[in-house]
Amino acid sequence: MAGEKVFVIDRVVTKPGRAREFVDAYLAEYAPGARERGMALEHVLVSPPIWFDDESNTITATWALEGAEGWWRMTWQGRPDPTLGQWWTRMDELVVERTRTMASAAADVDGLTNV
Repeated sequence: MAGEKVFVIDRVVTKPGRAREFVDAYLAEYAPGARERGMALEHVLVSPPIWFDDESNTITATWALEGAEGWWRMTWQGRPDPTLGQWWTRMDELVVERTRTMASAAADVDGLTNV
């Protein structure tokens, strides 16, 4: 089956008052390299939808990749790249915690696992 998508979801809890700064850095510094690795940015969501000065926000960035092949290509390019880890280390001053998960539409799972 062609056309399956794999979604990469970055969920970041920012330090109080640092959400806007994190989003700006993510879009300016992280996103260009992610696009070069084949990732297409679908959404950057801010929760709650207000820039707090004294509380944390949760930023959820959703990226789309073209199928299992796109996911593997992105992974092979990203894992050996030391600049990615260095970038996230620089973001430690803005971030309380972060997670990355992968997902797909339920209808795509069979096609994605039949590689």
